[in-house]
Amino acid sequence: MLRFIVGRVTGMIVVLFVTSIVLFAIIQLPAGDYLSTMLAENQGSGGSAEFADRLRQLYRLDQPFIVQYLGWIGGIVQGDLGYSFELKRPVAELIGSRLGTSLLVEGIAVIVMWGFAVPIGIYSAVRLYSIGDYTFTILGFLGLAIPNFLLGLLIMYFTFVTTGQLLGGLFSPQLADAPWSLAKLMDFIAHAWAPILVIATGGMAYLIRVMRANLIDELKKPYVDFARLRGLSEWRLILKYPVRIALNPLISSIGYVLPSLISSSIIVSVVFNLPTPGPMLLRALMAQDMYLAGALVLLMATLTIIGTFISDIILAAVDPRIRLA
Repeated sequence: MLRFIVGRVTGMIVVLFVTSIVLFAIIQLPAGDYLSTMLAENQGSGGSAEFADRLRQLYRLDQPFIVQYLGWIGGIVQGDLGYSFELKRPVAELIGSRLGTSLLVEGIAVIVMWGFAVPIGIYSAVRLYSIGDYTFTILGFLGLAIPNFLLGLLIMYFTFVTTGQLLGGLFSPQLADAPWSLAKLMDFIAHAWAPILVIATGGMAYLIRVMRANLIDELKKPYVDFARLRGLSEWRLILKYPVRIALNPLISSIGYVLPSLISSSIIVSVVFNLPTPGPMLLRALMAQDMYLAGALVLLMATLTIIGTFISDIILAAVDPRIRLA
């Protein structure tokens, strides 16, 4: 197991290094940069031109690619993520101010997603072609078919029509900057249930289908019949053997859960006006704010690599055959 972990960690470092180079190159592919756009908008005024020149020298924007990359990655290693030219604040400060909110919303959504998807998938596989299975199948297809933004808009519309409440944000204006209390917690629940439901719905439908399909395949294998012959109770048999193996594809999807803390809720965050990094990433890409966009995308790549590593470790613990791969 130790050899397996060391090999995965070594691979993570190499992949992250290569990813950072490719990412930095892609961000610089569009013609020009934010400073050029700023000068064009201000028609090259003296103060703006002088400020832009100072920023170019400070962040080596007038240097070759390799010099810029080494300066960028060296700063990240030291904890300096750069400076947002558009928002005029350090990137680390901007990301830190929104990351906590994103972790809270997405974390609850992931718990809801897995908490419902796994039991429903097990039930649908065990009660194959029953009324419950057909019902969950239809709901699953609807969850996959309806786009998140459309579901969000529908929830906002019907909530406003039925209750008069306009959903948006995570807190009421008077409690947005207040310290956490019971009143703020209840206000958060009143606002956050809709985006959490929308984020969880699409992923839940996918997990239900995967769990159902894999468990159906496992229940048809000879070892299940042999376990029944030994006298094991039905639910104990199902939970101890087939479910454990059927969970492997779901565990492997953990690698995509962590980066979703930033990326998956971009459209939902825009619809519900959530203070998460998603809209900030979209805005940075559109404005060519290279250091902010680069830091967010690199963070997503890092979370993907870490999530894949975590899923590999869990898979190796659940299924010893993985260690031989």
